[in-house]
Amino acid sequence: MVSSVAQLTIQISDELAGRLEPLQSRLPELLWLLLDIDGEQTTEESKLNAQTVEIPEVYQEVLDFLIKRPTPEEIIAFKVSARAQIHLQELLEKNRTGSLSQMELAQLDVYEQLEHLMILLKARAMEK
Repeated sequence: MVSSVAQLTIQISDELAGRLEPLQSRLPELLWLLLDIDGEQTTEESKLNAQTVEIPEVYQEVLDFLIKRPTPEEIIAFKVSARAQIHLQELLEKNRTGSLSQMELAQLDVYEQLEHLMILLKARAMEK
């Protein structure tokens, strides 16, 4: 059976769009969870729905850094906090053992997106 894919366009505030950006790749899955098709949410799904509207701490760290208009040298030297690095290591270990929750998987996606962004920023800063 071939499954078709539809495109959905909605109008949302810039603030909400910014908050959803780190979860962009997970939006279809999150919409399924929000629809609660079976009529019963698990505790983990409830946590996921309640927490996805919050900006992850590591994302806030990067935003706070970028809002200060760092120099190319500061961009090249930038590292997230030790706390964020420890949390990432915990997520990666859980990923290796296959024990990530859906919320943790969303958090790992945020780290991956931020890492990609910072690699691009650092490459650009090196050109300067």
